[in-house]
Amino acid sequence: MKIVIVEDAGYCFGVRNAVNLAFKAADEYGDVYMLGHIVHNESVIKDLEDAGAKVVEVLDDIPKECPVLFRAHGTTDSLWRKAQQKEMNIIDATCPLVREIHDEVKKLEANDRHVIIIGDHGHDEVSGIASQVKDSIVVATPEEAQQLPKMKRAGVVCQSTQTIENVQVIIDVLITKVFDLQVVNTICFPTKRNQEQIKQLASKSDLMIIIGSFISANSKRLTQLSREINPKTYQVNSVKDIDPAWFNGIEKVGISAGSSTPDYLIEEVKFKIEEISKSIAEV
Repeated sequence: MKIVIVEDAGYCFGVRNAVNLAFKAADEYGDVYMLGHIVHNESVIKDLEDAGAKVVEVLDDIPKECPVLFRAHGTTDSLWRKAQQKEMNIIDATCPLVREIHDEVKKLEANDRHVIIIGDHGHDEVSGIASQVKDSIVVATPEEAQQLPKMKRAGVVCQSTQTIENVQVIIDVLITKVFDLQVVNTICFPTKRNQEQIKQLASKSDLMIIIGSFISANSKRLTQLSREINPKTYQVNSVKDIDPAWFNGIEKVGISAGSSTPDYLIEEVKFKIEEISKSIAEV
């Protein structure tokens, strides 16, 4: 059985940087606090908790002497202001590409455009983007876009991990709604690259495995993207989710992973599939 892992599976540079900063801060200060989990992956969350990275609900739960780490997804403007007013030690792990989206929506607003964000309602990144401007609109589906009123001027950005296909379909609808529409393609390069690699591998493989937490919107989108090309696509959080029966009669397995999946989980899944391959060959 041939096993192929896409070149850019797993951590993007923004997530890797944020996780490394969290481990470094926990080692330096003993404890570091975060408002919510740094990534949507249970294994990484546990590793960080063991190292001393603690999750709290509000800034007031953080001891004065301890730092707060703002995550790769970005943080709302109001939280930034509150932390600065409290003179907290802020460790900024915001992904540079997410920060660019914040800058873009401010430019759109300054140009008298209504800001439309294509993204998942309630997602941390989307909330952070929306907080940068007044009266922004979040649109997750073409159906939601269809419900928007007619507008004279608007600008569009998107959550960095959206699929190109979903963004294109929504923009097709927005073109019919907005007379003067400016689109800024803010899908991040690592996401676009991973999506393209998955498309190519899914078409050439007998079976696809996408490694990522079921609480990760990014991983679920990658799974959906692969499954549209190859129905034999399975999402797994770890080796525990793998069913050996999937691989009967399979000659080529493709593997990718969401942007919050650490390298060691990818290696563990690969090793498990290699073991299954050997056991099938021995039968």
